[in-house]
Amino acid sequence: MQSPTSSPSQTTDQSVANNSTGKRRIGIDYVAKAFNRWWTIEVAGTVDQQAVIEKRRAECELTGRYVLMVCMSAGIAILGMLLSSPAVVIGAMLIAPLMDPIMGVGFALAVGDFRWLGRAVRSLVLGTVIAILFCALIVVFSPIQVVTEEIASRTQPNLFDLMVAIFSAIAGAYAVIRGREGTIVGVAIATALMPPLAAVGYGLATLNSTVFFGALLLFVTNLTAIALTATAMARGYGFSTRLTEKQSRFQAFLIFAAFVALAVPLGLSLYQIGWEAQAERTIRDGLFDTFEGKAQSVDPTVRFLDDSIEVTAQVYTDTLFRTAQVEDRARAELEEALGRPVSVQIMQVESADAVEAQRLQLREASERQQDARQQADTIAQRLSILAGVPVDDITIDLQRRRALVTAQPLEGATLGAYRELERRVAATEPDWDIRIVPPLRALPEITFNEDAEPDAAGRRAIGLAIWAQRRIGIPLRLRGPEAQVASVRQALVEAGIQPVDAVGGDETGGVQPEWLLPE
Repeated sequence: MQSPTSSPSQTTDQSVANNSTGKRRIGIDYVAKAFNRWWTIEVAGTVDQQAVIEKRRAECELTGRYVLMVCMSAGIAILGMLLSSPAVVIGAMLIAPLMDPIMGVGFALAVGDFRWLGRAVRSLVLGTVIAILFCALIVVFSPIQVVTEEIASRTQPNLFDLMVAIFSAIAGAYAVIRGREGTIVGVAIATALMPPLAAVGYGLATLNSTVFFGALLLFVTNLTAIALTATAMARGYGFSTRLTEKQSRFQAFLIFAAFVALAVPLGLSLYQIGWEAQAERTIRDGLFDTFEGKAQSVDPTVRFLDDSIEVTAQVYTDTLFRTAQVEDRARAELEEALGRPVSVQIMQVESADAVEAQRLQLREASERQQDARQQADTIAQRLSILAGVPVDDITIDLQRRRALVTAQPLEGATLGAYRELERRVAATEPDWDIRIVPPLRALPEITFNEDAEPDAAGRRAIGLAIWAQRRIGIPLRLRGPEAQVASVRQALVEAGIQPVDAVGGDETGGVQPEWLLPE
């Protein structure tokens, strides 16, 4: 049996196809060679590799200046994070002493200089340890040890942080290779090497493992991305290397593997962050639906545990529902929507318009405070005139609504006159506790009637003695007949005053209260 032969038309089509494929290959090879020639001559060929390497070597040395800059940058970073001040934290980023040894590690790997690599790694490790310990020392002696927003933001790195580090490292390596050092400032801010180390120091000082390991992962991510990207950039610019072709391929594989090893957990972290953000929106919407359109605002606090979710919410609503009923309904809806066990606690606040009510309450409180200040100023002016003292000598307590002044001695004024002045001011300000401390004056005699009871004048004298003793605070001594002294003493004790008895004088006379002055 003879094999079939190809027709002339089939042979022609195959020949045309082969020619077309060959032309495409020639075109691709030509473009690749042209690009390689242009890159080698016009781009890589214009770089003074020796100058770049020498400068990188010099800036990787462990010097006193380097240690000082590490401490200063770390101190600024941790203080800015404790104060939750982004501007101060950015100041720590600008110093960026760790950028030099990290770039040195990258370039040393690229050229295969392991002695240089060892010095750069030593500077990097010692600088890292010094920064962590210095930050921990500051936190130990700091009265502020709460996890601020600036600290918390460094504890959950994700894939975006790796991408930022890679893009920033490309810009930084380009700036180093092309001699555009000014770009390093922006790179230092973008990569933010020192704030994660400061957060690691905080976690170490407070024994907070979540902060410690989360911030440490962010620092390792930034460090690895910068160093390996610098290595790739240096190799791309044709920096001469001592590595063999096989070693170079193995190095490229390790760089790729390192990025993959970082990208996987960081990608999972990014997915978790995205899921939690979506879950919070679902929880908020679900709580609104639970209240059947009656809720004015919902303020939930969500905690994501390993296998469950805790929700605590404050709901401003026009109509109050049974708490157990709305909690059970919300729990069922959220568990169905999220696919996880959910515990719900709801506090309801009845309010026709919660926001407006809050604003009105604040405005009324402000107006009351302002009215109280104006009233206090008026009282102070009046007491200043009556007591004969400057306004600044009057003690005003707005919280307790109390005014206290020590009066200057007025010629001819008795204790009764000072008491009357206080009474008149207090009568016009019933919401205030007005107290005038009189100068030391003689107390009037307490007179008695025929039944050995204080008469009207005597009762007024007892009241004046009680008022004066409360204002002046000096103990009293009673002189007079024993029976009358006992009667007056009982009245004073009932008023909370403990006098010192002194019996003597006419058995039918009155009782003279006196100030018991220290001898």
